[in-house]
Amino acid sequence: MLDNINLSKKISREDYERILPGLQKRLYDLEKACWDHAIPTLVVMEGWDASGKGSAIAALTQRLDPRGFKLYPIGGPRTYEREQRPWLWRFWLKVPNRGEMVILDGSWYSQVLEECTKGAMSAKLLRETYRDIVEFERMLADDGTVILKFFLHISRKEQKRRFQVMNKDPLEAWRLTKDDWARHKKYNKYLAATEELLEITETDYAPWTIVEATSKWHARRKVFEVIIAAMEERLGANSPPRAEITGAKMKDADLRAAMDSLGGESY
Repeated sequence: MLDNINLSKKISREDYERILPGLQKRLYDLEKACWDHAIPTLVVMEGWDASGKGSAIAALTQRLDPRGFKLYPIGGPRTYEREQRPWLWRFWLKVPNRGEMVILDGSWYSQVLEECTKGAMSAKLLRETYRDIVEFERMLADDGTVILKFFLHISRKEQKRRFQVMNKDPLEAWRLTKDDWARHKKYNKYLAATEELLEITETDYAPWTIVEATSKWHARRKVFEVIIAAMEERLGANSPPRAEITGAKMKDADLRAAMDSLGGESY
């Protein structure tokens, strides 16, 4: 399935920077509208290491009202969480409140993929885990939550190239760990596990969007557009009218230039 994705899709940086202010303004307006109408939104960001999840999230949140969203980076479970709680417990506390947007950098899916590829789960336990996830997401959807799940996809070759670029940059090298390289060596194993995961957990109420992420500009635009379309659909007649953005790019050009200068090639 993922092998058939066209990873050559791209747009130029110039085109991306031209449309970015409009996308950010539209998302801000929808964030406000969802807050006013008590509609919760959950954005799940998954994907390969160095696929650009972090930079996509940064672009999404750059112009949002910080009072209306929360961002949670998801790591592995702690020992006491494994031993004393149901495995989804640590995520129950991170679901969005009424009107709130929550963005998860990693999620329950990260945990499943990691344990699955390490052989830590039997086939029976894996089926039960997927059932838990589908039921959990169904519960959130039935409660009115807009659920959007993204998987940022890059090839093994592209991932290696990005790792090498990061490793040469003193400001980025610290982000690259032995675990990242270990997962890269098991790319094909993770690929098979990911394809199974995507197929089993794809639902009408919590759909997956595969994002072609070789071009980070294309990836960020697609994430914006999918979220905006879903929030507009959920708001229906309550969706705010689209406003024309004039001069927005020029107004914050200095800020964008300063942010771009903070690091090299960020993924």
